[in-house]
Amino acid sequence: MVTTDHSVQFAGGMLGRHRHICAFFNGIDEEHRVLRSFIKEGFDQGDKVFHLVDPELREDHLKRLAEAGIDVQQGIDTGQLEVRPWQDAPLRGGRFDQDTWLVSFEQVLQSGPAAGYAQTRFLAQMEWALVDLPGVGDLIEFETRVNYVVPKYNDIVICAYDLSKFGASVVMDALRTHPAVIVGGLLQENPFFVPPDQFLLELRERRSVDKSERMAT
Repeated sequence: MVTTDHSVQFAGGMLGRHRHICAFFNGIDEEHRVLRSFIKEGFDQGDKVFHLVDPELREDHLKRLAEAGIDVQQGIDTGQLEVRPWQDAPLRGGRFDQDTWLVSFEQVLQSGPAAGYAQTRFLAQMEWALVDLPGVGDLIEFETRVNYVVPKYNDIVICAYDLSKFGASVVMDALRTHPAVIVGGLLQENPFFVPPDQFLLELRERRSVDKSERMAT
């Protein structure tokens, strides 16, 4: 399966063939306000909807979906809607293993067509990377490796970052690992995107420098 050129309009922009999106928000209220129409449209046209959320905010998330006019219980009952806490996905087993989660992530995208859905709309609240667990420091490497997976499918993957919680260095790296971005509530092509082969090389060089500096001290 390959990505088609079917465009999707939301957040004041037009999404084309680049469908791995970093979305920067100032809090959960802005996230839901900007993405509400995107999520609701997915339900209305029969897409698979898969959300990864903070377990402490799952009930609030479901409530907000209902307030957007979505029949949450029906969506869950039919399998169209899955709202998973982080511990059931990237943080399964009490750690983040990027290789394991990358395989599981692709299986989520594959499961949509297997269940008869033409498209999956995948949304992840990325604050799982701030939980004090082994492996979460591999966030950026994982994000750039996602760019090997998403182009094989016709699905839309949004990684939502709360700007009040992530540091500037992580935000800049996250920006460079996504070909599309939502910032200031607007969707646009990302001019700062770095292809994964190039970015993985940069990450290896960073580690080499860090290791050398540690050995010198």
